[in-house]
Amino acid sequence: MEQCFKDKVVIVSGGTRGIGFETVREFLHNGAKVVLLGSRQGSVDKAMTQLKEEGLSDRVLGFYPDLSSESAISSMLAEVKQKFGSVDILVNNAGVSDAKPIGAYDDEHFAEVMNINVDALFRLTRLCVPMMKERGKGVIVNTSSMVSIYAQASGCAYPTSKFAVNGLTKALARELGKEGIRVNAVAPGIIETDMVKALDQKMIQAMASRVPLQRLGQPEDIAKAILFLASDAASYISGAVLSVDGGFVG
Repeated sequence: MEQCFKDKVVIVSGGTRGIGFETVREFLHNGAKVVLLGSRQGSVDKAMTQLKEEGLSDRVLGFYPDLSSESAISSMLAEVKQKFGSVDILVNNAGVSDAKPIGAYDDEHFAEVMNINVDALFRLTRLCVPMMKERGKGVIVNTSSMVSIYAQASGCAYPTSKFAVNGLTKALARELGKEGIRVNAVAPGIIETDMVKALDQKMIQAMASRVPLQRLGQPEDIAKAILFLASDAASYISGAVLSVDGGFVG
């Protein structure tokens, strides 16, 4: 897919580390202009510094808008439009995981997980769609999870939020198709992010042994799937939730 995104404008939320940062790098390597979103100035600055060291910073903007605020998102998008012209591709990757047993939840914590994983995704999407409609085309790729299919033993808010992401993906694919906008999701399996790498090696090996391909996924495995769904190679794919989990869910 070398340079197949030349001059396309891509927004990646949760773009400062792990899957999101690797997605930013892959799009930049393929010619895109990228808007990297993070939750804090420090994490955005760190990501931007790394991209500069890799010689990739000439086509990237970094922001840390409050995704719970429509005005903050609108202000960010106005700056993106001024500097890059429009938005072609939106990657909704920002999110949090959770593993609390149900007895440890209160209303506020459940709502917090849903707000970050669902409400913020909806809000950013809703505000980007008019820019895509103006162009008569666009692509949205949401990060779901294998737990949206498989669930998990504890932490009901997380799979609930990812089931909602899948539902939103499919609903918007049907609604926005007539506008030339495709909407899909990736459902990552167990990915070797910094959080997983910090675990005991025996635990990591035990996790890998449960995967039919006998290894943990890498952030680039998910990033490349996102790029595929965003590319013209997937021009007739919309409303899909693509499992990228080494065969774990099956």
